[in-house]
Amino acid sequence: MAGLALLGGPLVGIAPCRGVELTVSRQALERTLEQQLFSGPGGRYYLKGNAHSACFIATEDPRLSFEQDRIVVRVKTVARLGMGGVCLGTITLPAEVSLAPDAEGETIGFRDARLDKISDRKEINFVLAPFLRGQVPKSMRVNAADLLRKALAGSVAASGYKVSLQRLKIHSVQIVGDKLVVDADGDLSVE
Repeated sequence: MAGLALLGGPLVGIAPCRGVELTVSRQALERTLEQQLFSGPGGRYYLKGNAHSACFIATEDPRLSFEQDRIVVRVKTVARLGMGGVCLGTITLPAEVSLAPDAEGETIGFRDARLDKISDRKEINFVLAPFLRGQVPKSMRVNAADLLRKALAGSVAASGYKVSLQRLKIHSVQIVGDKLVVDADGDLSVE
């Protein structure tokens, strides 16, 4: 009995540890980007016009990579150019946008969006760069708690247990290798 009292004594003053490290793979982040931004007809994100416009500028086929402390998104830029509603021609160019990861509350975000590359042809860059710079989303946000809740929604069917996320507070997010590492506190319940 004295052994139990000694064992229980030191544990009384210890606060529960709530920290968790969540890793998000490059592929998962790429799928989320496709679902949220590239959800237009043909998997395109329209910067100007739409699928029914005679002239438009759109990006498609996003490929995501992590380079140093930035997320780099390589896309194909498709521009159907013309005047007065008449299309004169179509060009397809590779483009590169980079973003810095950010976090606040339940949200993983991206800030400091930069248009890093449009093409190797200076004359095309001269025409498209000013327009595309103004159209790059300055910030994008993903509610990580909502994504986790959706992922856990099928837990009863998969395991027989209802697992749910009660609370999530993200402290930081950084790139480590081929993963986005999220440091957070949270509360899960199992029923």
